[in-house]
Amino acid sequence: MHKLLVLYNEPTDPTHFRKYYVETHLPLVAKMPGVKTMRYSFDVKALPPGKVPYFCIFEAEFENEAALMSALGSKEGKAVAGDVPNYASGGVTMLHFAVR
Repeated sequence: MHKLLVLYNEPTDPTHFRKYYVETHLPLVAKMPGVKTMRYSFDVKALPPGKVPYFCIFEAEFENEAALMSALGSKEGKAVAGDVPNYASGGVTMLHFAVR
């Protein structure tokens, strides 16, 4: 299994981010080929308690790294990547890794 982890910084307009992300961006992500599961949260907390550096966290699972890379290179994956500037005004970090 291979996981994609996306960490979103605090946007300039949190209300817009939430609405756009749920109603527009996530449906685009769901169309990417090879996505086995996907989940997200706006309820991000730090341990120990304190300021959280992320506003939203997203994760998706793929069969393997090749499946993830294929999905990102697909027309659907390119549409997802092109959509990020429409809501993620605070910046974003993307990571991927094998799950053991």
